[in-house]
Amino acid sequence: MSAEEKLLALLGQRYSVGPKYLAPPGPNVAQWAQAAALALRAPDHGGLRPFRFVVVGDAERPDLAALFAAGAQQRGQAPDEIERARARAYNGPGLAALVARVRDDVPDVPPHEQWLCVGAALMNFMNALHLMGFGAKALSGASVSDPAVHTAFCGPGEQLANWVIAGRPTRAAHPKAGTAASPALSNWQAPQA
Repeated sequence: MSAEEKLLALLGQRYSVGPKYLAPPGPNVAQWAQAAALALRAPDHGGLRPFRFVVVGDAERPDLAALFAAGAQQRGQAPDEIERARARAYNGPGLAALVARVRDDVPDVPPHEQWLCVGAALMNFMNALHLMGFGAKALSGASVSDPAVHTAFCGPGEQLANWVIAGRPTRAAHPKAGTAASPALSNWQAPQA
């Protein structure tokens, strides 16, 4: 098997791995940086770079937990839900935020193209983590649109797209049970007149 075939086979084994199946350690600074460098290889019409990643270190998790809990409380959630929101700040040994800056003032690069770039960057980021031996998962939820969390992570014109958790998988990654594969590729045929 060639190196290219081995790499394709390895990428074909990438599936999202949830927080309960991720063990320490998470990525170190150099590994996060390498994943972000590969994210920069995403197609980026106009070179706008409409994304960036923000790593949340272990020392910052309590502050993030407080933000999550405060947001849940402001949304009127019950005490047990507030504690679950607080606990989500500790999901995964490694945690990063994906921040997007999608502009509507670039006529040659409409917002949908910029969002495609953000998504491609996320996939490159997660593929890089996978190739380093990490399991990873992209997560969203109420915290992504919480005003206080937004203020803590985003600058003008930015929005929090999602979280990425990463760690060493404690079980082999696999597709979700019951998901039927559908064709992702077909041949176009001209409409019949």
